[in-house]
Amino acid sequence: MNIRKSILLRVYLAFGLMVLGAFAVFAKLIHLQYVDGGKWKALADSLTIQERVVEATRGNIYSNDGSLLATSVPEYEIRFDAMAIPEERSDVFNAKVDSLAIRLSAFFKDRSSRQYLVALKEARAKKQRYLLLKRAVSHQELKVLKTFPLMRVFREGKTRFSSSMVSVRQNKRILPFTNLAARTIGYKNDEFRVGLEGAYGDYIEGKSGAQMMQRIAGGVWVPLNREVEVAPVDGSDIISTIDVNMQDMAQRALEKQLKESNADNGCVILMEVETGEIRAIANFTKDKDGVYREKYNYAIAQGADPGSTFKLASYLVALDDELIDVNTTIDIGNGTYKVPSHTIRDSHAPKKSIITVKEGFEQSSNVAITKLINQNYGDRPEKFTSKLHSWGLNEPLGLQIPGEATPLVKTPKSRSWSKLSLIQMAYGYELKLTPLQTLVLYNAVANDGRMIAPLFVKEIRHLGNTVEKFEARVINKQIASKTAISKMREMLEGVMVEGTGKKMTSPLYTSGGKTGTAQMADDSRGYGARRYQSSFAGYFPAEHPKYSMIVVIRNPRNGYYGGAIAGPVFKELADMVYANDLALHGHFATRKVNVAGHKTPQTLKGSKEASERVYEALGFKVSNWSSLIQADSGATGAAAALAEVNVREGVVPNVVGMGLVDAIYALENAGFKTHVYGKGKVVTQSLIPGERLKMGTGVSIQLN
Repeated sequence: MNIRKSILLRVYLAFGLMVLGAFAVFAKLIHLQYVDGGKWKALADSLTIQERVVEATRGNIYSNDGSLLATSVPEYEIRFDAMAIPEERSDVFNAKVDSLAIRLSAFFKDRSSRQYLVALKEARAKKQRYLLLKRAVSHQELKVLKTFPLMRVFREGKTRFSSSMVSVRQNKRILPFTNLAARTIGYKNDEFRVGLEGAYGDYIEGKSGAQMMQRIAGGVWVPLNREVEVAPVDGSDIISTIDVNMQDMAQRALEKQLKESNADNGCVILMEVETGEIRAIANFTKDKDGVYREKYNYAIAQGADPGSTFKLASYLVALDDELIDVNTTIDIGNGTYKVPSHTIRDSHAPKKSIITVKEGFEQSSNVAITKLINQNYGDRPEKFTSKLHSWGLNEPLGLQIPGEATPLVKTPKSRSWSKLSLIQMAYGYELKLTPLQTLVLYNAVANDGRMIAPLFVKEIRHLGNTVEKFEARVINKQIASKTAISKMREMLEGVMVEGTGKKMTSPLYTSGGKTGTAQMADDSRGYGARRYQSSFAGYFPAEHPKYSMIVVIRNPRNGYYGGAIAGPVFKELADMVYANDLALHGHFATRKVNVAGHKTPQTLKGSKEASERVYEALGFKVSNWSSLIQADSGATGAAAALAEVNVREGVVPNVVGMGLVDAIYALENAGFKTHVYGKGKVVTQSLIPGERLKMGTGVSIQLN
């Protein structure tokens, strides 16, 4: 074979192999296109088109009076579809894009109009359909954006063009009252469930919807359609028991006292006696910067030795077992009581050594209660502890919100029980109770012995319709006999009159309560660190208790006794609640007026008709009007003082002797501009009564 034939053979062989390869590739393409095409197309679609979750709008949380405590507001991510205007109509796009850039720059103030214009034109050139313009846009801002060029549906001649704006809705949770009851309202995320948001998340969250989305360049997911395929179902609303005004009062009173006492943290809880509904609950912790913030729910999660507030339980056990009475006497000696390896001491030296049970409670004597319990239960401690357990003090309250600490009430069978345990428990040590668990006990005494679990949520509603209602769960129908409860309330009320709660007494209403001071144990130093927990628990009004309350302040540095540290919060909040809850005052017409023999309150100059309405509402029957007029130099007699003020435009009225509201009403309606100085009633006016002057003339009035 010559060289030429050899070369040709090789060429033909190579060409044949190439043709065969080409046929093989072509056959594979045909197979992929028509045989396996459906399979690979479905796989591609599954990677670029997915059903994505559309978040439902979370339900609202309302206060007891209907105020919004937590709600969701829509926020939008604004994107620009640069290809919403077809390519063949680029003239329309170019005619309007300059105006859009100018409007966006003026509205958002984050970029110049030139920067916006470049970004919009680049998106058009690159055929981008999902250009990010702005995040966290409010609904009101969205409404404005819909008026911008290219961002709304419009017509050019007979052609209708779609909006280039793509808005992606997201829900943002806000608290309209910011930090008001923030810890109780709570939150929910992937790791934690806190407060009402966490406990009722399944109701509040609603049911998510679904929307088909496609992934485009850059890994961005774009909706295939403007409307969702499966609409989300909005969440249900939670009606809480919190009262906004009482909550605000509680937080202000607690924060004020924490600052004054320079304490580490503290809490206050206000509960309605009969219903168990929590009207206010506040918790504050001093941050590193010295500011008090609501960071931890001490009221339900901080279990600690309650101290002297637990003496109520010790006395009630003995009263119910009929081992003591309010007049039973006890010898407290010099205020010390020696027990094995320990000496019990009173905080102050006693004025007398022989005192009654009632006096011992009122003075918060440690010696009195430890002696009584040791003498009556020392040889049978299980009788004492079993009574406490029968009340349910050893069990969690089963709250509607998560985070409750488990209480600890020892028994002789407990591994840590010692010869001192009964004595220590008698005055509030070797125990662990949260402030709320302690309050439930006090509330039971105020509620004639009926112990109920606290309520944070009273109702769940969806679209205005009731889904579920909640009522207080009864823990114990009667923790002690009616007689024992009555004697215990007598002792609690005695504390406010004769005992450690004297300074919290109000002349307007009666109350019952108990101060508490407990030394706090330190993990490393035990009780040697001299750190204290100050507390006060009680109820008001004493004759028909409507509210119970507990205040706990931990590690105060400017004093530490419960009456001096926690007591002021109790009094301030109780005073404010009493002033604002008119139901506590009874009907004005049936109330005793001027019980001290004082004269009927006098009235200022003004409308007799208005004065009559006020006196009638207050339950006064007036027969001698002349005796009710406050004297002033400008009045010429009772009849003149109570005559209807004749207001004529441009004529200066006589307002001397009037209160501020009436004076401004008269002057402003006559057409004069009023300048006010001082407070009280009007004593002088700068313009002469009866003078006719130009409308808008200024008039100064001096009050005193």
